[in-house]
Amino acid sequence: MAWETVIGLEVHVQLATKSKLFSGSATAFGAEPNTQANIFDLALPGTLPVLNGEAVRMAVKFGLAIGAHIGRKSVFDRKNYFYPDLPKGFQTSQLDYPIVGKGSLLITLDDGSTRTIGVTRAHLEEDAGKSLHELFPNDTGIDLNRAGTPLLEIVSEPELRSAKEAVAYLKKLHSLILYLGISDGDMSQGSMRCDANVSVRRQGDSKFGTRTEIKNINSFRFVEKAILIEARRQIDIIEDGGRIIQETRLYDPDRNETRSMRSKEVANDYRYFPEPDLLPVVVDESFIAAVKATLPELPDIKSKRFQSQYGLSNYDAEVLSADRATADFFEAVLKDCDDAKLSANWVMGDLQSVLNKAELDISHSPVSASALAGLISRIKDNTISGKIAKTVFEAMVNGEGSADAIITSQGLKQVTDSGAIEKLIDGIIAANPKQVEQYRSGQEKVFAFFVGQVMKESKGKANPAQVNDILLNKLKK
Repeated sequence: MAWETVIGLEVHVQLATKSKLFSGSATAFGAEPNTQANIFDLALPGTLPVLNGEAVRMAVKFGLAIGAHIGRKSVFDRKNYFYPDLPKGFQTSQLDYPIVGKGSLLITLDDGSTRTIGVTRAHLEEDAGKSLHELFPNDTGIDLNRAGTPLLEIVSEPELRSAKEAVAYLKKLHSLILYLGISDGDMSQGSMRCDANVSVRRQGDSKFGTRTEIKNINSFRFVEKAILIEARRQIDIIEDGGRIIQETRLYDPDRNETRSMRSKEVANDYRYFPEPDLLPVVVDESFIAAVKATLPELPDIKSKRFQSQYGLSNYDAEVLSADRATADFFEAVLKDCDDAKLSANWVMGDLQSVLNKAELDISHSPVSASALAGLISRIKDNTISGKIAKTVFEAMVNGEGSADAIITSQGLKQVTDSGAIEKLIDGIIAANPKQVEQYRSGQEKVFAFFVGQVMKESKGKANPAQVNDILLNKLKK
């Protein structure tokens, strides 16, 4: 019988506040160990938490963006467990009354189909510190810079049915938090981390299988690999007559395997109880309305606008709107050249290729939006062909100037004089009687040979449309 994978994701998003959730310590990445931890982060006796209002605003902003219920009264709880990088002996989190309730996220799959995935909740909590094993030969160091950093934990319903769906959900979530400006989403720095709850069941079964949790996966690629390998592991165990143990596992990308970390805890293991040092958080309608007024145009809405306003395909609109910076860059290009399809092609194609190779974000593009628009304008007015444009673009990337300057300095202006093109074609036809005979006898593929010869002789400068038209007329004789 076929197997079905059941997946739920718990995503921890580090909120882009300047200070921690309950203290005034900074949250900047990369500081020297323990230089961003104050007496509260160290859990010294008598210190009390003060809630960061900006973290609450960001959480509400996310909830509104996914159409979720906003908890008018949310409560912080103590989640009790001992670990060296948790000085207080408990994590301040939210259990029964989270700031964000049920919502949903629309994801687009590789085949263009869409699915709506339920979001169970999103709650605020503080991060723990970090254990450092590589600095000392026989000891472990503790860095408390991250202790107390505000996290928004976003929990999906177990409605994802494949590793690819899980990645699509995670990418959509990543896109959304960047649009909202509530996190930098940098997975390499731990700003977005994913725990995947994975189980398998026979196709047609209504009951869920025993799940395992894969902790702290920090890339889209590893999420897909970890889910695939864990699902395969569970299927093999069941088919061999074994049973799955509910546990927490880690993914090892070097060996492409998951391995046991500890038995899976349940809520009772943590002895949750309301945080006595914090009052319930109450948000009123005016606060929610004020946050709602700050929402930007969201990816799904932007994609639909790109299709209706600019006539882009669903695919182009989805790709361009997935990243806010890319969408803004595209519209800046379009504003100066007034050709949506050409702008989309260049932003998604040649420009993105350059950025990928250089590992650059589009905000650091070596070619500005206005400069790219200038290049596209020269294609539109037939100053250069699309092929020559690639040569010009490469020179622009290398910092050789604007499109106009490069076209002039390198003599790349397209030949549009029909008389000159006709003379060139006459010479090529006269020099290739055999190919002329082949074409006129029905071998139409030979036409490409003549086009190639013309472009070669003109060093790519002949206008392709004119070349085709004149060649067709000449070869018919």
